[in-house]
Amino acid sequence: MSLTEQFIKEAEKYSAHNYHPLPVVLSKGEGVWVWDVEGKKYLDCLSAYSAVNQGHRHPKIINALIEQANKITLTSRAFHNDKMGAFLKKLCEVAGFDKALPMNTGAEAVETAIKTARKWGYLKKKVEEDKAEIIVCENNFHGRTITIISFSSEPQYRFGFGPFTPGFKMIPFGDAEALEKAITPNTVGFLVEPIQGEGGVIVPPEGYYRAVREITKKHNVLLMADEIQTGFGRTGTLFAMDREGVKPDILIVGKALGGGVYPVSAILANEDVMDVFRPGDHGSTFGGNPLAAAVAMAAIDVIIEERLPERAEELGNYFMNRLREINSPYVKEVRGRGLLIGVEIKKEYGSARPFCEKLMELGILAKETHDQVIRFAPPLVITKEEIDWALERIEKVLKA
Repeated sequence: MSLTEQFIKEAEKYSAHNYHPLPVVLSKGEGVWVWDVEGKKYLDCLSAYSAVNQGHRHPKIINALIEQANKITLTSRAFHNDKMGAFLKKLCEVAGFDKALPMNTGAEAVETAIKTARKWGYLKKKVEEDKAEIIVCENNFHGRTITIISFSSEPQYRFGFGPFTPGFKMIPFGDAEALEKAITPNTVGFLVEPIQGEGGVIVPPEGYYRAVREITKKHNVLLMADEIQTGFGRTGTLFAMDREGVKPDILIVGKALGGGVYPVSAILANEDVMDVFRPGDHGSTFGGNPLAAAVAMAAIDVIIEERLPERAEELGNYFMNRLREINSPYVKEVRGRGLLIGVEIKKEYGSARPFCEKLMELGILAKETHDQVIRFAPPLVITKEEIDWALERIEKVLKA
């Protein structure tokens, strides 16, 4: 039995079967490259679902992690620490908000945003208690908690997990008119991903962000942007909504904020929204811990100093244009923004998974999403030469 088979067998025996990973066992990573336990090298085209925008083990981020780990790692919020304030200041200044509330995972940040919007609705908008509604989009993916799956349109995410949390209304993604029609006096927020990543890399029509910003302002509804996957440079601007000059009322961030080494998330809002919280309303033992804060500051610095959003814009356009030139009989569409790219496989040729398995054999790790789509989302530190290396192999698979 090979090393790979041994590790997979062990994981399958002791793990709940809630994932269907590609049959590769990774043991080392550096930059855009990862190695398996047999020593084979792969180009990482998933970036841990955009959590590794800065590349694997970026030296500046690792140094920040080690330096802080040698001092103090966790204090809980029962006490202050000397890192959290500096981290939140940096995050607020970069994103352009008054305040931030730190958590750990993306799903926790989404839950925090929902709680914030509801409490704002009751205290500020004067919605009747327990009547607050939040509008969401079909095909959304905001996490896996009971409340979040309560407003999912994916049957598998919901099956066996009811009863569900009420208070959500669903509309088609990319349809600003549907948003306006769905708003009632009880609507407190509109929660939306600027681009639906897990949903198959679905990009809304041009002008959509501006239209929803206008509608939400007109009706006194909070625009809640889930930029957990699209944020920090992935789509060619620091945040995806920046492309249309739109600033949400609540910005939800995570993934790349932890630099690929530690879970860090947050919501950002201005004082008039964030001041609904009082001590004891909400919290997390690990949220804002000094290790997370040190890592996140380094992660933000790398994104800004290395101009990763600009790299994603330039190289993403190049990558997408070259993919379109392949002209494969299997491909229905190539779409995306920056280095978040989806290649949709026509249904008559089956799902995207066999294509991902073939790419793996050729040294490229990409993962199917929504059955039909191969997602290409490499670390933003990738070079044009490395993209060319990948394209040679992608073309072989798409023309096989």
